[in-house]
Amino acid sequence: MIAAALLLLATAADGRATLGVWQSWGAFRDAAPARCFAMAAPVRAGAAARWRPFASVIGRFGRDRRGALFVRLSAAVRPGAPVTLAIGDRRFTLSARDSAAWSPDAATDHAVIAAMRGARSMSISTVASGGRPFADTYALSGAATAIDAAALGCAGR
Repeated sequence: MIAAALLLLATAADGRATLGVWQSWGAFRDAAPARCFAMAAPVRAGAAARWRPFASVIGRFGRDRRGALFVRLSAAVRPGAPVTLAIGDRRFTLSARDSAAWSPDAATDHAVIAAMRGARSMSISTVASGGRPFADTYALSGAATAIDAAALGCAGR
């Protein structure tokens, strides 16, 4: 079921190729703009969303060639509310605006992706614009393989 939701979520764009799906995560390549990414749908969304929440690791190209975390949350974040990503016993503070959250810098991206490779799940928690706390939870089975497949999918670009 998660794989079907993931494919539905990711196939909306024209020119998108599926590189593979591994358990909860898939890897995809867009033709224009050229980019590759790993993506998952949450196993539990903490709020009733008007959109489809997802977590992704997007390949950044150029000199640093690093992965970057980007998450669409199940609800818009209350301005000024902290957004916390929990992976195992690690906690990361994310930057956020509206329903989007991301790592604030390259060092955090690197630490988050390393933590994702060795954990079973991750959750992003914050307070919705309406004042209710919520958390979106993701299984990490298949994440490492999907992240690697996305990196290989755009190697040489």
